[in-house]
Amino acid sequence: MELRVLEYFLAVAREQSISGAAEYLHLTQPTLSRQLRELEEELGCTLLVRGKRGQRTALTPEGRLFRQRAQEILDLASKAEQEVRQSGKGITGDVMIGAGETDSMRVIARLTERIRRENPGIRIHVVSGDTQDLTDRLERGLFDFALLFGATDPKKFVRLPLHLRDRWGVLMRKDSPLSQRETICPADLWDKPLILSRQIGIQDGFLRWIQRPLEELQVAATYNLAFNASLMAEEGLGYVLVLDKLIRTDGDSPLCFRPLEPALEAEFALVWKRYAVFSRASEYFLRQLREELGLPPDWFEA
Repeated sequence: MELRVLEYFLAVAREQSISGAAEYLHLTQPTLSRQLRELEEELGCTLLVRGKRGQRTALTPEGRLFRQRAQEILDLASKAEQEVRQSGKGITGDVMIGAGETDSMRVIARLTERIRRENPGIRIHVVSGDTQDLTDRLERGLFDFALLFGATDPKKFVRLPLHLRDRWGVLMRKDSPLSQRETICPADLWDKPLILSRQIGIQDGFLRWIQRPLEELQVAATYNLAFNASLMAEEGLGYVLVLDKLIRTDGDSPLCFRPLEPALEAEFALVWKRYAVFSRASEYFLRQLREELGLPPDWFEA
């Protein structure tokens, strides 16, 4: 299977038309059609539903899965090519970081500013997501690092704790009944409509704190981005379980934040694949982060 053929398939998926993709790729339509048939024969499944003249070309379920994997393969190949090309050009290149939503990201942002000032040839790319998505992409080699909280498999990953804790609390409208409280205790939320993170790890920790099974709670919605959850809170849908400092509640904001009591906290760490082979840019980033945290150059979590 050639990378060129993967690019052909992705072009068809994007254009939703074999003729449109052929024009974009500067190929004849019969040539492109033949390449796609050979790809399907090699995989042993149908990837595309060919429409009649004038109709769009659709992806089969297998085609939708293959589109995701094909894009990941091309992204990884491009990353590898860039790292090899840049290996003899000093400390330059891309550092790919997956990050959950947290105020601890300020450490990475502050470090990135200094790295860019000292080595403008290094580019830092941050992709947001939830823990499961970020861990999967880190394991597949699409990220160099991920900023995560919670446990990770020590056989697969190395963790560099940032020793910063984010506190969980409730985001709500300022005219909500609970806004008059300084802190929120478990019983305050037993009969309230809740908006919870979709991450199971977060929900498990919250369920231990609230001392109620999920089926006894009034879950109005779930979210994976705090900003979207804040919009639901603004519209009065419910009370959002969220980390502090992610949503601004000062000034004219209709929202307020109240911490949980007893405190429920999350500690973030920078995580990478055990035995990962880093580019020079990634090695430099990690070395600078260790210095930022006051760790010795040979620090390593066994």
